[in-house]
Amino acid sequence: MKTNGIELEKEILDQLPAIVIAVDKNFNVIYANNAALNFMGSTPEKIIGQHCYNAIRNPQCNTPECCIAQAMADGKVHTIRSEADGGTGNRFLESTAVPLKDEKGEIVGGLEFVLDITQKVLDEKKLNEQGRTIRDMSTPTIKLWDGILVLPVVGVIDTNRAQHMMDSMLNKILASNSRAIIMDIQGVAAVDTAVANHLIKITKATKLMGCECLISGISPGVAKTLTQLGINLGSIKTKATLSDALEEAFSMINLRVVTTEAKQ
Repeated sequence: MKTNGIELEKEILDQLPAIVIAVDKNFNVIYANNAALNFMGSTPEKIIGQHCYNAIRNPQCNTPECCIAQAMADGKVHTIRSEADGGTGNRFLESTAVPLKDEKGEIVGGLEFVLDITQKVLDEKKLNEQGRTIRDMSTPTIKLWDGILVLPVVGVIDTNRAQHMMDSMLNKILASNSRAIIMDIQGVAAVDTAVANHLIKITKATKLMGCECLISGISPGVAKTLTQLGINLGSIKTKATLSDALEEAFSMINLRVVTTEAKQ
């Protein structure tokens, strides 16, 4: 390893997995480490002296959003996420730029550290997709009969899930032109003030769509909790069982359940 200070610094930077690029005030590349060269699929001879925005084709390059331009303009640290077209294809990058200063403290260029976060972004997208799938599976709005929908709810209701439930119900109501929807909460173990308020908001939203919402599956424990909390469900129709709610829904669309004796 060389003992010269500048050469030693370059050797250290060349061993970093992060992309490191330095430019002068005219955005001419004055240094690029091995990670940067590999990313761009180029060599020092082709890169040094070239404009950085021609080397890394980033949407923010050569625009006011460029973080290295901002760092050189105000002397502060700037970070941005972007997608760039490198020699190995499109990659997601997180760039942090700092100003380069001379001995007098004058800004003479900029230094940019770039992390390839492609795998992280892809993992985040995958997790978000899995989360949406799980939410869709956990809050399925089902067409039970012409004009009647049912939403079986199991587990914990938080703000995000309540919003997803509302969106799912309203979209299904619009698509099916239903007049009654049953929200069965038999699988909800605990109800507090926040959950009750979510249920009230959902029923009010469905009513604005011209659809009456019935809540079924209220257990003795949930009923006791609602009473102790002093929560008034107002004009919301509630039923102890799903079958009771379905019978009520049938009457709302002018249908009647008739039992017949089986022939001997």
